Amino acid sequence: MIRKLKSGEYRIYSIKINPETNKRRNLGTFKTLAEAKNHERQIEFFKTLKG
Repeated sequence: MIRKLKSGEYRIYSIKINPETNKRRNLGTFKTLAEAKNHERQIEFFKTLKG
């Protein structure tokens, strides 16, 4: 899940909620939406390998 921050940057959050904090895990902050989407695709790729 990608969200735009007030600073204009984009942050990727985990879809699942962390049971310890009851919040979504921060998976990285990026300057552009394209960088964030690219990294999100990389995350999904490695999730399928781990499977």
